[in-house]
This record gives sequence, structure tokens and C-alpha cells, in this order.
Amino acid sequence: MQIPFHSSPSSSLGIEWELQLVDRDTRQLTSGAAEILRELAPDGEHATAKHELLQSTVEIITGVCSTVREATADLAATIALVQPFATARGLGLMCAGTHPVTHWQTQQISVNPRYAKLVDDMQWLARRLQIFGVHVHVGVRSPDKAMAMVNALSAYIPHFLALTASSPYWKGGDTGLASARSKIFEGLPTAGLPQQLTDWAEFEGYMATLIRTGTIESIKEVWWDIRPHPTYGTVELRIADGLPTIAEVGMVAALSQCLVDTFDREIDKGYTLPVPKRWVLQENKWRAARYGLSADIIVGEDGVRPVRAALRELAQDLRPAAERLGCLEELAMIDRVLDGGASYQRQRAVAAASGGDLSAVVDSLLEEFEAGSPIYLPVHPPAAVVGGQGVAGAST
Repeated sequence: MQIPFHSSPSSSLGIEWELQLVDRDTRQLTSGAAEILRELAPDGEHATAKHELLQSTVEIITGVCSTVREATADLAATIALVQPFATARGLGLMCAGTHPVTHWQTQQISVNPRYAKLVDDMQWLARRLQIFGVHVHVGVRSPDKAMAMVNALSAYIPHFLALTASSPYWKGGDTGLASARSKIFEGLPTAGLPQQLTDWAEFEGYMATLIRTGTIESIKEVWWDIRPHPTYGTVELRIADGLPTIAEVGMVAALSQCLVDTFDREIDKGYTLPVPKRWVLQENKWRAARYGLSADIIVGEDGVRPVRAALRELAQDLRPAAERLGCLEELAMIDRVLDGGASYQRQRAVAAASGGDLSAVVDSLLEEFEAGSPIYLPVHPPAAVVGGQGVAGAST
């Protein structure tokens, strides 16, 4: 089976951001995407605002961009188009990996044969996918480069997940996790950690096996945390939780673009990119999902390191790439989040300040989305930590 890879200019960029439609009175996820998108594009599908699985979701996407600043400006322009139609229905726009209070059983599935088939095939696993993410595409010039990058980028899954974790709540309760979304999504049989494949020929062979055995009908049904996207000629990083602010979306895009650009240059110099051990990836992803920025991640065979320290060092190491790509300011957002708190921490701080009222958390997410950057309470309590990882039940 041959899968054409439509190569892209090196380090070109595209972003997908899944936005929640929330009733401003009840604070619940509320259907409205079909009506909003119909009004936005009465003669057909809009170029940058799309349906998603739930009718309470609008996905906004960029075109092919050269810089992070161009991409975030593209997103902002689409938000400006969508927002008035949402406001006219009493709906606000926001984003987080999960909605703090809404139960998935109350949600309507979008009318689309693709979604109908997904629900029919996966049943409960698909119906409960009331989750939201940010996906970043970075252009790659060849398929074999893409496979090498998927393997090497997988070592940074805990970094991305800890930094973007924004789903501590599920159906009105605290899960005790920083990212419940990542564990919910893993329920799908072709989601989660990417398979470690050596080159494009092995990827083609693996996809052919999945299709031949009836596991999937097309490669679009393989939802790895990081995957090659042959149609776009990109590596797609899908691990990030939904982010409340455009500043944090820019941060993740900058981190993605800098890593891919750095790996591209290393391959051109003749280096072989590393392939981390799968058991390390699995454990580190769990630690990031559970403890977020308080996680200690495994390095090497038997060492551990705070993910905070790893993120600070990574941001510093990528500064030369950020200078080349014009995204120093967006990459510097990593330190702001490390100092002030990731979304899961901000949400829990709001809940604690309001006596556990999760409606206040929804209000804070709506406010952050409109502000465009994180909003911190006057005093942000430090996480309780034992051995680098948060105490179970602590606000970590």
C-alpha cells in the first residue's frame, strides 16, 4: 500500500483549536455549532471554522502559515467572525480539555456520516468524547523525516501534556488528575502513544495491515498523540489539552515548531534522531496526566527529573531555533506558565477561592478566553509536593 506524502516547506505551521459553546446563564455546554456555521457560511463549509463531534463545539483552523504570530492572528480573525453569532444566542466561547460540569450524556452528536459511524463503531467510548484539544501541524519535507520526528518528538509528550493540562474536572467532580482528557481519549483503540516505526515503508505496511484486518477504514482513524499527516505533509502534535487562551496556543505552536525545526537540521547534518523506550513514554505520559507540572519524569534507565526543570532547560535550548523562526516571545510563555500555573492549577485555585463552586471555574475560563492570556488570582498557592510529585488530593 502506497501512501503519498505531500511534502511541505520546512517548518510551515497550521493550528486547530477546538472551542466550547457555553450558555452564559447555565454555564453548560450547549448546542449551537450547526446554526452558527450555517450563518457564517450559508453557501457551504467555512474555510476556517468547522464542525466537530459535538454540536456544542466549533473547531477553528488556520491556513498554512510561516510563523506562530501569523497563525495566532489567523485564529483571532476567525474568532472575531464566530463570536458575534455565538453572542447572539447567549453563548460564550471558551476552551479547556474538559468542561468542568456538563455531563456528556446531555450532548448532541453533529449530523455527519463520519461521526455517526464513529459512534456506531465505538459506542460508549465515542459518546463520552466530550473533550477538547489543540493540534499543531509543522511542515516536513520528506516522509522518512516525518517518521524519525514522530519517534523523537514522543519523548516530549510529558512536557507538552504537563504544560497544557487543563482538564482536572469531569461531570462536576475533581478527577485528581491534571489531564483527564488524555486518559479519556486513550480509550479509543487507535489513540494514544504513536507506534514506533522505522521509516515510511514500515508506516505504509502498518496502515495496510490495519485496513486489511478491518481495524480502520482509512488512516484518518489513527489518532496518535503525534502522527504523520501525509495529506498536509506535516507532523501533527495532538497531545495538548484544550487551552483557554490564545497566548498559550501560541506557546504550544512555538514549542512544536522549534522542536521540528531543530530535528530537521539535525537530520540534515547526518545525525540519527533518538527513539525513546516505549515503557518510559507510557510511564512519563501517565505522570504528566496525573501530576502535571509537579511530575517527576523518567530520564535514562533509572533516573528521574522534575518536568518543570526539563521544560525550563528545553525552552532555553530552543532559543536559537525561536530566534530563527521569529517566535521568541511565544516560546517565553513557557516560563510564565511555569511561574504562574498551568490551566489545571488556575482552575483549582478558582474553585478553592469560591468554596468549590465550579460555575466560577467556567466563568474564569470564559474570562481568560476573552482576555487572551492567563489570569491569575492575587495569591496562587504553591502545590503540595512530596518527592517532586503532588500529594494525592492536593491542588497540583
